[in-house]
Amino acid sequence: MTPIKECLVNKNTNTNPIWLMRQAGRYLPEFRDIRKHNTNFITLCLNSDLSETITLQPIERFNFDAAIIFSDILMVPYGLGQKVEFKKNFGPNLGEIDLNVLSSINELTFSQRLSPIYKLLKNLTKSKKLENKDLIGFVGAPWTLLVYMINKISPKNGLSEIFYNDPGLIDELLRLLDKFIKIHIKNQVNSGATIIQIFDSWAGLIKKDFDKYLYDPTVSLVNYTKELGVPVVCFPRGITDYPKFCEIVKPDMVNIDYNTKPEKLIENIDIPIQGGMDPKILLTDKKKLRYEVLRYLKIFRDHPYVFNLGHGILPETQIDMVDELVKIVREFK
Repeated sequence: MTPIKECLVNKNTNTNPIWLMRQAGRYLPEFRDIRKHNTNFITLCLNSDLSETITLQPIERFNFDAAIIFSDILMVPYGLGQKVEFKKNFGPNLGEIDLNVLSSINELTFSQRLSPIYKLLKNLTKSKKLENKDLIGFVGAPWTLLVYMINKISPKNGLSEIFYNDPGLIDELLRLLDKFIKIHIKNQVNSGATIIQIFDSWAGLIKKDFDKYLYDPTVSLVNYTKELGVPVVCFPRGITDYPKFCEIVKPDMVNIDYNTKPEKLIENIDIPIQGGMDPKILLTDKKKLRYEVLRYLKIFRDHPYVFNLGHGILPETQIDMVDELVKIVREFK
């Protein structure tokens, strides 16, 4: 059994597996070299051969306990027919929503559009570099995808004033997203994903109707994934009540963000916990890094814990700091 499965299934606390969100990405010089020659991000995500190389780069360099596929949560809107592009120094930019187009998409068309992702997973299952390691597939949660689809751009400056103006559109998009996210999960599991992580990157923006936007849609995905026989991890970034989320949603593991006080979670969450450390710690120095890594490891010494970050690793992170991070986690007893 893989180290992460030991943590998830057997609640093993003897070791702390480690992988990092966005571990296959811009902080790696070998990734930047590929990106320099492949400027269209969506096209790169749909290149099975290059995506395989990128997915394995951090495994080859740091020997993490899991590989997470090189892809993006916005591949679901793309598969549904909404225009999705990534602009340099700006981020994602989505096109107008045409419900006639979205509603006409069937499972076969959707799966064919995203078939290179499933080919990527099948290829990775054959890699000897992933022996005794998990292969993580992922999806965006319905709320977060809804935010991108209606807002059109990253909501880091807040939701647009018209976001809630069309309740009918919201309801139809949530219905479509539940259906097609499940298809994307099923296809990933059938292609070799051993764990599914659900990223609700903008859960912290929900101020009302939590059942509609957070709990009910996520419970639907979690229960579906469990029925497929693979563990499911949830990352509802920015929420204020992780214990309540775990009690309602019941994922196999929860990823906490860096604004959460980890010591307050031990007595209130009985499932395995992942992550928490602020990615900015990796931009400081090795003394500060050691202090923070050990703080998390000591807090969760007697609780099933997978070391990760409270958000994705930052592009400006130095390689030697990641080396040091892995060393500290591996040496902890």
